[in-house]
Amino acid sequence: MKILLTGATGYIGKRLLPVLVSQGHQVVCSVRDKARFDISGFYSAQVSVVEVNFLEEDSLENIPEDIEVAYYLIHSMSTSVSDFESLELISAENFRDCINRTSARQVIYLSGIINEDKLSRHLSSRKAVELTLSEGSYHLTTLRAGIIVGSGSASFEIIRDLVEKLPVMVAPRWLNTRTQPIAISNVVEFLIGVLSNPPTFDKSFDIGGPDILTYRDMLLQFAKIRKLRRAIWVIPVMTPKLSSYWLYFITSTSYRLAVNLVNSMKVEVVCEENDLKDLLQIELLSYKEAVELASERISK
Repeated sequence: MKILLTGATGYIGKRLLPVLVSQGHQVVCSVRDKARFDISGFYSAQVSVVEVNFLEEDSLENIPEDIEVAYYLIHSMSTSVSDFESLELISAENFRDCINRTSARQVIYLSGIINEDKLSRHLSSRKAVELTLSEGSYHLTTLRAGIIVGSGSASFEIIRDLVEKLPVMVAPRWLNTRTQPIAISNVVEFLIGVLSNPPTFDKSFDIGGPDILTYRDMLLQFAKIRKLRRAIWVIPVMTPKLSSYWLYFITSTSYRLAVNLVNSMKVEVVCEENDLKDLLQIELLSYKEAVELASERISK
């Protein structure tokens, strides 16, 4: 199958690409700068690269018309531009219109969990992108995830930095917000499982692990797995701006990403029940198992 993989240089794209190749698919990787994307480790006949910026319509001509499925893994959460919502919407509209001109039968979009009435800017933008993509002439399958646990993911690296650098944490109250983390390996399984799978067409699914935890729980469990003694006090007076600076100065994240993460972390991201994991026969990893796997990968 010929597949378009957008966001090929991103965290999810890099994990998904080798699995697609191992299953024999022909993958067209969409990147903004070909010079920064090395495919030398892949069989050249299976992987090709096109240079595309979905904010620039002229570059869309580089996308082949004979693709059968497209993954949409693009977001602007870490951009330095404050109005990232408009960029995400323009990108989604251009992508939709471009895919409409191809032979693609399905688009697979990885989004965020959007079950709360009041959403962050980041999650509201993801919801708007999903609506835009749903207006295409193809079948849309949307997978909605919360915190993705794996070495290299922004959320995981922030948790790792906080736990390893701070024996005692005086933390903002959003640490009491509930979330449903999911292992990166399970995310990839879901992305592969819905590929050209008709029962998943024109549907959206929340995907999460078996554990519903607060961010405080996640930090303390991470510390226990790493055999570190840590104490956390949550205070109600830390403003979102101070919370963002707290993440920015202590962790390796950018300030803009810290702002967007803090705004999202105030919103509960708990899955609505569905039968997708049973349909795809996926065995979900616990948060503990996901952290242990990520730690093993880091130590190699």
